[in-house]
Amino acid sequence: MKQRDTVAIIGVGLIGGSVGSGLLRRGLARRVVGIGRRESTLQKAKERGTISEATTDLAAGVSQAELIVVCTPVCHIVEHAKTAAESAPKDAIITDAGSIKSGIVSELEATLADGPAFVGSHPMAGSEKSGPEFADADLFEDRLAIVTPTERTPPAALAEVEEFWRSLGARVTRMAPEEHDAAAGAVSHLPHVLASALAAATPESLLPLAAGGWLDTTRVAAGDVELWRQILTENRVHALRSLAEFEKTLSSFRDALKRGDDHLLVRLLEQGKRRRDAVGN
Repeated sequence: MKQRDTVAIIGVGLIGGSVGSGLLRRGLARRVVGIGRRESTLQKAKERGTISEATTDLAAGVSQAELIVVCTPVCHIVEHAKTAAESAPKDAIITDAGSIKSGIVSELEATLADGPAFVGSHPMAGSEKSGPEFADADLFEDRLAIVTPTERTPPAALAEVEEFWRSLGARVTRMAPEEHDAAAGAVSHLPHVLASALAAATPESLLPLAAGGWLDTTRVAAGDVELWRQILTENRVHALRSLAEFEKTLSSFRDALKRGDDHLLVRLLEQGKRRRDAVGN
């Protein structure tokens, strides 16, 4: 990928900071402008080398940007993208890193028709940690980045965003926004609910006994609560569908144990093992 002169990142936490670190370390941008609300967070990001410049003035931060990456919580993405479009060059491209796509893509495509092009995207990478201190230039290496074009997406902008994620080491695939949200409900949002439920259901008196299985299974439950409230609320329909499907499988486990049906229990355990083994480490 050619070196860009200026990339603006709105939100310099784990994802935004990792984007900035990746761009700077790979020489993919001469300037990486970090935009945020808190001077302290921006200063921390700059000290860690995740951005080269920092500002709390969104309009000024995007004024020369060729590419703008919105890495804020999902409930703020539309607002920040719209504000950025008002001050960005008309030929700029805006993308995001939100884990929900349908509402964001439909609203921004409708409102940014005469300005910078918007291409929705979602890198399937992250951590329960948050903040620029956890940014990692290699966070997207060999991870999947999903882009969510529609019939209204300009082909040139789509190609640019796909190449952007590839340049950070990601594998890229395309999905329709609604298809993405259904899939994310199953492979991202449902696991978070299950991890949180398991952690909450464990008596505090037993926590000193928690070892690898419990810790591995509940790791994501340590994520930012407000961020996950937004995600689950915004993707409510698909989260509920995924929960309903999971409840069927959980009920089968319960029935097998109640009846002492070892054959069914083995089939269920084998099915889980096969699917987990298919993914690898």
